[in-house]
Amino acid sequence: MEMLKSSRHSKIAGDFGEALLLYWLSLDGFECARVDHTGIDLLARNRHTQEIMGISVKTRSRLAETEADAVNLSHEGFEKAKVACLSFGCQPYYAIVVHGGGTIHCFLLPLSHLERLAPGRGRMSYWRMSQAQLALYRSDPPIKFFELHETACSWWPNLNMPGT
Repeated sequence: MEMLKSSRHSKIAGDFGEALLLYWLSLDGFECARVDHTGIDLLARNRHTQEIMGISVKTRSRLAETEADAVNLSHEGFEKAKVACLSFGCQPYYAIVVHGGGTIHCFLLPLSHLERLAPGRGRMSYWRMSQAQLALYRSDPPIKFFELHETACSWWPNLNMPGT
């Protein structure tokens, strides 16, 4: 079954993921801003460590029953993030935002840690989203995460979204 999305959904989802992470960082007192630069989407000063973070945000919407599908991440994107971070004197980070199954998962981690967890094959790495893998991510200290759960929803019927 094909997910019903607007013709601009990919752009809107990407903007949403960036805005959501900016909001969450700001709530924690991070100074942060959206940037328009190849390789990174956000700059943030970690208020806990003073580290400047160059963050590439990858956002995906998942069709019902595909919530556990891996997020494909290109190695070319990793290299672009590293180059951008060299230019700005910051450390490369990745944020992975996945909406599916009534939950929005957001993970933030250093790119170096992501490369160790998901070395990949060929030109791609894969951020796995199985329940077992999610439990491992939640217990991994370098991975910062939050989850938002849909608890009530009154919207037009859509066969692709559970609970509607």
